[in-house]
Order: sequence, then C-alpha cells, then structure tokens
Amino acid sequence: MNINKFVDKKFESMTLKQLVSAPVDALQGVSEGDAKLLKEAFNVKTISDLAKLKYVKWAKAICVLAEGEE
Repeated sequence: MNINKFVDKKFESMTLKQLVSAPVDALQGVSEGDAKLLKEAFNVKTISDLAKLKYVKWAKAICVLAEGEE
C-alpha cells in the first residue's frame, strides 16, 4: 500500500506497523505545533493514540450514521 500521500517524507519508508507508533506529526498536515496541542489536550502522542481517541471514534460514527439518516 502506498502511504506516501498520508505521511511526511521522512516516514514514507516505514511499515504500517511502524507507523502506528510514529508521532502524530508524521501525518501530512499535522505540524509539530498541532502535535503539541493534541498532547496537551488529549495526551495524544502517536498515530495509534489519535486513532483510538474516543472523540475521533464518536465523530466517525456520527458521520457514518448521518449517511443513512432519512
């Protein structure tokens, strides 16, 4: 899987298993400043932490459910 569009250049050679433990600012568009704020607000340090964040899960669920709402 080509993840080059999703992560910063220095992380492109990492496997998906390695990326799970990578800092959240490895994601394209997430700056070091953003990562600092995520850590302060939610104790998010890694890509895994972000994916497991309950607020992210809730937001995704709301969006999925909204698609089926009449």
